[in-house]
Amino acid sequence: MFSCVEICSGAGGQSLGLEKAGFKHLALVEYEKNYCEVLKKNRPNWNVICEDVHNFSGKKYLGADLFAAGVPCPPFSVASKQLGENDERDLFPETLRLIEEIQPRAIMIENVKGFLDKKFDDYREKILNSIENLGYQVQIKLLNALDFGVSQVRQRIVIVGIKNDERGKFFYPEIENKKPPTVGELLKNLMKSKNWRGADDWAKKADGFAPTIVGGSKKHGGPDLGPVRAKKSLGFAWR
Repeated sequence: MFSCVEICSGAGGQSLGLEKAGFKHLALVEYEKNYCEVLKKNRPNWNVICEDVHNFSGKKYLGADLFAAGVPCPPFSVASKQLGENDERDLFPETLRLIEEIQPRAIMIENVKGFLDKKFDDYREKILNSIENLGYQVQIKLLNALDFGVSQVRQRIVIVGIKNDERGKFFYPEIENKKPPTVGELLKNLMKSKNWRGADDWAKKADGFAPTIVGGSKKHGGPDLGPVRAKKSLGFAWR
């Protein structure tokens, strides 16, 4: 069992994935109270710290195996103004501070595809160089959930850093050759479980892959299914 410290945990999607991968959370840091309650309810044994990352010190967790961060996406998202480091929600500086305090064996940082935009070249290089200067071999790659058996088009960059004194080398997973089931194929039985008569028709219409949920931040009024085209791919007819 490996140890992990995670910030910006949200409702725990990445946290559950790390748990399945064999990581035991020493701490999960999340600012939103509702998300903290979800984390605590699903995993009462987790050490959920409900506070602003700016006020969190990582010194207590020196030497953890992994530091994971799903830092806020709006500073780099095309669905936002892409203010980058000038956005008050940019937590890359706090991420660097915590890496220095914790000195984990490995780091994993997730963000949106927009982080790769040319306008962020200088800032991205600054962040990656800073991680290298803290003693890590750094890689960055754009991954799509659709390529790994998930019925959703979700593109995210994943930065991985391995401490220089660690043996071995990290490789990103290989892309799967077969496509996952459509949303209709995947969820038809679940939609029929409460005897919904329209489930079969819905499944036929939901013949694509789920879109990425956009919005989500307070400034965008919460999550949204996105454009009408995306909604239709889920078999919903919006008027």
